[in-house]
Amino acid sequence: MILRSAIVVMALVISNLPAPAQFPDLMPVWRQVFARPAGRPPSPANNPSTDAKVSLGRDLFHDTRLSGDGTRSCATCHDPARSFTDGRARGAGLDGAALQRNTPALWNLAWGKSFYWDGRASSIEAQAAFPIEHPNEMAGRWPEIIGRLKADTTLDVRFHQAFTERPAIQPVTILTALADYERTLVSPVTRFDRWIAGDQAALTGAEIAGFRLFTGKAGCVGCHAGWRFTDDRFHDIGLEGDDPGRGVVPGGVAGLRAFKTPGLREIRWTAPYMHDGSKATLEAVLDHYSGGFVSRPGLSTNMVRGLTLDAEERSALLTFLAALSSEALPKPD
Repeated sequence: MILRSAIVVMALVISNLPAPAQFPDLMPVWRQVFARPAGRPPSPANNPSTDAKVSLGRDLFHDTRLSGDGTRSCATCHDPARSFTDGRARGAGLDGAALQRNTPALWNLAWGKSFYWDGRASSIEAQAAFPIEHPNEMAGRWPEIIGRLKADTTLDVRFHQAFTERPAIQPVTILTALADYERTLVSPVTRFDRWIAGDQAALTGAEIAGFRLFTGKAGCVGCHAGWRFTDDRFHDIGLEGDDPGRGVVPGGVAGLRAFKTPGLREIRWTAPYMHDGSKATLEAVLDHYSGGFVSRPGLSTNMVRGLTLDAEERSALLTFLAALSSEALPKPD
């Protein structure tokens, strides 16, 4: 909490710095804030990662037998070829109609604190159950799913190798394997990572100028902080529509149309943007924060009011945001 508050204050201070020469003095702080963690992704004590579970979870992620009619898998909407999104403004239901919200990417979930745009799931294991059971997403029914998977003798052996639970194939082991795989989806190292670690040649002058805007005048860092570029909190950023968001989830504030801050890693490949997919481009996102939002009492105090960016500043900020993504579309195993 103290670090988060300090980041917001720093953003306000930086926006008023009179001379660019003062900017490098803050780099030790930003290197700490944006440094990538070392080692393997964290896993909870009740689901320690194993190669057997990860391999099984990867295959289950692509397995259409988890859906009621055998036509959908997790990868149908979270397509690895689209950076684990579907490229739609809002996901498509089984009936062909648009679902309520945009399909989020799955990068770096291992470090998340809550899941879904409204934070309704407290773990990846819990999150994995929702689409499988939802009648207009995968419409899976557990007795049928388990029966289909048990009929696959090779898969049955793999479950027995991965789990000590008996029976080995049951909802909890399926969800556990899926979660273990999803925790391995870590966004690749980018030029930004090399730059923040000390390689001064890794970013261009325009990208560095964009970083200064991101952490200063534009105030983006107020919500998009940390190496994943998210504070894992919920904010009303003034989007139109009547989606109650966090306001109807236990722990949320009734009437507050807040949604979880998305991470910005691989953002180049995950359009369209926002919880409703209403912004087709990052240019449109900047338009929103430059006065295109709905002003209302619950609007996040982290948002900069009256933000005006000239053409050069907009270009620099967009160039920096692109540097948070891989140069080519990542292709995970």
